[in-house]
Amino acid sequence: MSSKRLRIDGQDIEVANGHFVAANGNARLALIETSGLTVIPGFIDVHNHGAVGIDVNEADVDGLLQVAAFLATRGVTAWMPTLVPDSDENYRRVIGAIDELMIVQEGKPVAQVVGVHYEGVFANEKMCGALRPEYFKSGQRAPTTPSAEAAATPPQAGGEFLGLPKLKSGVHMTTLAPEIDGGIELIEALVGDGWIVSIGHTRAGHETLDRAYAAGVRHITHFFNAMTGVHHREVGVAGWGLANEGVTFDIIADGIHVHPDMLRVACRAKSPDKVSLISDSVAPTGLGDGEFQLWGETISVVNGRTRNERGSIAGSVIAMDDAVRTMLSVGFSANEVSQMSSTNPAKLLGLDNTRGTLDIGKRADLVALDQDGNVAFTMIGGEMVS
Repeated sequence: MSSKRLRIDGQDIEVANGHFVAANGNARLALIETSGLTVIPGFIDVHNHGAVGIDVNEADVDGLLQVAAFLATRGVTAWMPTLVPDSDENYRRVIGAIDELMIVQEGKPVAQVVGVHYEGVFANEKMCGALRPEYFKSGQRAPTTPSAEAAATPPQAGGEFLGLPKLKSGVHMTTLAPEIDGGIELIEALVGDGWIVSIGHTRAGHETLDRAYAAGVRHITHFFNAMTGVHHREVGVAGWGLANEGVTFDIIADGIHVHPDMLRVACRAKSPDKVSLISDSVAPTGLGDGEFQLWGETISVVNGRTRNERGSIAGSVIAMDDAVRTMLSVGFSANEVSQMSSTNPAKLLGLDNTRGTLDIGKRADLVALDQDGNVAFTMIGGEMVS
């Protein structure tokens, strides 16, 4: 890849081989403002079920590439395709497609897949939300307590671990409920195999949550949603997450899943350096209102709000730039939003050595926002997104 130089507000930014290599001698670019544009690190979405009519669970390589191209136009430079509970056979098919995509995406100006996120496979059926409990690997449906042999198995490329197909390379993340049968042992085994384990779709009590933390859990999925809330006598999962300084969380900032006032309260209470923004987007994202088939049922989208046949919210139809604008509108600064949309997700995934800030040596992934928070342009690996 040829070297190129950008000049933004008097600063020279040199890019070579897809990485930042110089910026007037500075070791860090931080946040740059120019001609009404704010340049920040590219967004990293760790929870995305699809967009433009394509569902990750049903997608092939071409479909995933279409989603990645769409996300790039919305400022996303890295993402985690997120799978809802499904058959083992389909899991293996999709993991194969993601493996292939991670090869063909290289060098393309599309949002780069960095791993896979299994949501709710090991979940509490009473907190299933829009997920399909018939595919849960919890309770009586499938044994969840790993054998000593399984727990001792070292990480390996490909194959399966505890019934979940693994990518040949990349980050593995799962959202689970620690209170299910064998849940704590399950967490220990997954963490031991290098997985990122996040709490979600759960009614776990305080003691169980403390045990999950001791077993290696450090994150909570879509804060407030599909979990017990805050009460002054019953702490709940949300209250535990706010009180535990070692725990981070991600949150859906669409103004629907969480009221804007509560977004501000929770993220200020936790601190912007411990919060990640997610889209939790589903296939209809980018298509406007209407009725769509998703996960075996019809969901409606009306005024940007999803609803399934059971009356539950079925994910969102926002992209990360929408979440960023929401957080700016409730009073967070561009620096704080940059932390929540890029720096913190990179840390969560263990990718902060190459992504998440505009440091020399890191990937040349950035997004420029106008004064209203709209995406003016995106750069991925030093290539401009058209």
